[in-house]
Amino acid sequence: MCLEMKSKDFSKYERARIIGARGLQISMDAPLLVDVDEKELDAMNFDPLKIAEKELDSDTLPISVSKPMPKRVGGDISNITIETEVPEDSIKMKQEIEDEREMSKKMGQMDSSGEDDEVSEKQ
Repeated sequence: MCLEMKSKDFSKYERARIIGARGLQISMDAPLLVDVDEKELDAMNFDPLKIAEKELDSDTLPISVSKPMPKRVGGDISNITIETEVPEDSIKMKQEIEDEREMSKKMGQMDSSGEDDEVSEKQ
């Protein structure tokens, strides 16, 4: 699917890419698509990027950008189930406290087994 787009519809990245490509063409003596008098060229310092930007802003560039839409993959959306029961904060907090106690017990057992004693003696 290819859509004809106005210069306002381009993202800043697409705009930069288009201006850069057209600026390169202009610097290699491509014909200008916009009537620019000598006074304007002097004001722009004959800069190809500024000329390309003027061409893009005037919508005279014959450039189109293809923005393909993502393809739908998968089945019907109605088959998705959403959990409506959410545990309360107090239940979550109790579970976290229990988990912390279990971890501290395990850490206490590791300390009493003497594994960490060797490390402290070396220091």
